[in-house]
Amino acid sequence: MDRDLFIETAVEREWLARFDENQQWIKTSAKQADKESRLNHELIDWLLEHGYNRLSLPAARGGFGCDIKSVILLQEVLASYDESTALAIGWHLGIVGEVFGGNLWSAEMMEQFTEHIVNGGIANRVVSEAETGSPTRGGKPATHAVRHEDGWLLNGVKTYVSMSHRLTHYIVGTFVEEKKAMCFFYVPAHTAGAEIVETWNVMGMRATASHDLILTDVFVLERYLVEVSRKGQENPWLMHIPSVYLGIAQGAHDDAVQFALAHSPNSIQGVIADLPHIEMKLGEMELKLMTARHFLYHAAQLTSENNLGPTFSATKYIVVNYAQEIVDIAMRIMGAKSLEQDGITERRYRSVRAGLHNPPMDDAVIRLLAQQAKNQLS
Repeated sequence: MDRDLFIETAVEREWLARFDENQQWIKTSAKQADKESRLNHELIDWLLEHGYNRLSLPAARGGFGCDIKSVILLQEVLASYDESTALAIGWHLGIVGEVFGGNLWSAEMMEQFTEHIVNGGIANRVVSEAETGSPTRGGKPATHAVRHEDGWLLNGVKTYVSMSHRLTHYIVGTFVEEKKAMCFFYVPAHTAGAEIVETWNVMGMRATASHDLILTDVFVLERYLVEVSRKGQENPWLMHIPSVYLGIAQGAHDDAVQFALAHSPNSIQGVIADLPHIEMKLGEMELKLMTARHFLYHAAQLTSENNLGPTFSATKYIVVNYAQEIVDIAMRIMGAKSLEQDGITERRYRSVRAGLHNPPMDDAVIRLLAQQAKNQLS
């Protein structure tokens, strides 16, 4: 597998071995969580026990100090077993990498954030709202914050709060009229007036439990206003998103290859893997996987060189769309067997569709690349 080309660090090897040793129970627990449309608490507990939430926290602060490449490598493998949990905790890993990598918050709040993470904390940015659609489209959030005594009162409704019940902190995006700006508040999940309402009832990524968050006169101190006048900007840590869909594609590929190597209908001699049209499909999957993986990991390298440009957006587009094609090919190889709910492939088919609705959206990527083409020759 060409993924092996990118394994470099002791931390990566340690986690890859741990995943491999525990893959069977992870797959079993993921299946049950998807069936019940709930978080995979067994897996989340195990990840926290081993400090997975500290992957992108700097080593000097008690974390593993993983860069983007290491995170996407491990997320890809985790997603091949449980895509919902990988996507849900990936938001946290990306935020930690972004905040500490960019030194975004005050020293006091970064120290407090560190303490929470080291003690098992999980955070997520909660930005989406039903009225605004995708937050990347630039809509003004209805959630608002007003001054109150020595802090702020927050009110509003947020959607798609992945990891919902297991989050220890919400990083709430609001529009603050006083500042005429989009701002973010660090809100402990146990704060009075903050309530998770179970609304998540979807086809794929069911075990992300991305319920709604209701904020009713939620009070936070002044220092919990952690980001002011935050505007949309390139955030390479969002490459954790395509890594999950690459993991789904790898899993579907493996399903299909194992099936093709074992399936021997009495109408042929040998197994279907040796049939020319099945070989073509296997080769197509392999080529698409290699293309997507090399593009993604090269983008991670460019990030370390501070030379990413529009490559991140193209990466998400390429990986997610190829992942859907790979899953489709895998199911064509497996036939009706791929639809059986006792297996994993039909879940991969449902979950891979969610990638179309994670940022950045396909049309925005194509417009960005078109603008780049025009700028180069204008």
